[in-house]
Amino acid sequence: MTDLSSTLNKTHCVTNFQELVSTPFVGEINALCWTRKLTGDFAEIVNKVKLNGNIAVLEQEQLCKLELSEQGQLAREILLNDLKLLTAHGASPTLNLIKCYERDDACPFFPTDVYSFHVDRSPVPTDTFLCTYYGEPSEILPNAQAEKKVLLPEIRNELKKLYGGAEEEFESFLTEHFFDLHYQAKPEARPVSLGIGYLWKLAVDHPQSKVLPCIHRAPKEKTGETRLLMIC
Repeated sequence: MTDLSSTLNKTHCVTNFQELVSTPFVGEINALCWTRKLTGDFAEIVNKVKLNGNIAVLEQEQLCKLELSEQGQLAREILLNDLKLLTAHGASPTLNLIKCYERDDACPFFPTDVYSFHVDRSPVPTDTFLCTYYGEPSEILPNAQAEKKVLLPEIRNELKKLYGGAEEEFESFLTEHFFDLHYQAKPEARPVSLGIGYLWKLAVDHPQSKVLPCIHRAPKEKTGETRLLMIC
């Protein structure tokens, strides 16, 4: 894995939220990053919330009711402000507590869960925003370092066996089951950690996009550690 500084040719750093949302993707740049160093104790917030199950949404009302130390309060203000900024921009952010995501075992040779490198797709123009405040951060992969899985002969042949239908409907099958959104890292690939506290805007596959969608994945969580992630 590599860090942000070594991939600036594929990302662009900004210094505030307005610059993040107003800067367009161009050329090979399909990920924008508001680099910032956050203050406060986000671990305290994570530890204050009882998590039933592997993933839950931390609602604003619940967040505001938490009894926190001074450092915990600083972290809470950052979370509330990020929610406010993104909502005012027209996004629908959610604050998630994550022990782990559900694994996809329906197709053993081709999992389509979020641990697989994938892109997001939308029928209308939009972007993906995300920030990891605590726990393992997400990763992105430069497009040149990945191959679309459904184009790899050995995988494509297995998918055709799984499909077993008319050839002219095969591409629709791939789309319907989201197989066409997933990528395989090349042997020399170097995934990029999105870091802690950085707010990212990632390009989405939509009809009006002028750049390639950003390839990303969820990290493998550390045992016993809950991630705190904002995403929309």
